[in-house]
Amino acid sequence: MRIICCGNRDCGDDAAALLVAERLRELGIDTQIQAGEPLALIEAWSGADEVVVVDAAVTGAAVGTMQIWDEQLPSALISAPASTHGLGVAEAIKLAQVLHRLPLRLRVYGIEGKHFAPGADVSPEVPQAVEKVVQKIAAEVADGRYNPLRALQTRESF
Repeated sequence: MRIICCGNRDCGDDAAALLVAERLRELGIDTQIQAGEPLALIEAWSGADEVVVVDAAVTGAAVGTMQIWDEQLPSALISAPASTHGLGVAEAIKLAQVLHRLPLRLRVYGIEGKHFAPGADVSPEVPQAVEKVVQKIAAEVADGRYNPLRALQTRESF
């Protein structure tokens, strides 16, 4: 499984996935960090059968909500304003679908954020969601039970 975390440490809640990457690395789990630019993401998952992407999300859910999707992202996420890193994960998935460059299995963990301005702090609700994502991914890596059909459209609030 290839794990790719996207974000910007200097833009508040957009750092959520980078916090996930740091924690996973502390656990000895290989994790890539990307800014979230679509072509770089497509290249990062190239050749991988199973991919997990983690990113901050804006869907209208409560801040700190963790959501899990397959490559069929909800329209609220696709129609949201561009992410703080320009075009983002949703655009990368749409482009990869057109180019037939999606991995066999793709799951996206979104952590709902609110504050994305340069210099903003991470919202207090986000660290709990970060830890929940870390635990879920670590458990899947540990026992090899990665299954993109399980828990799709799961929503958990903290």
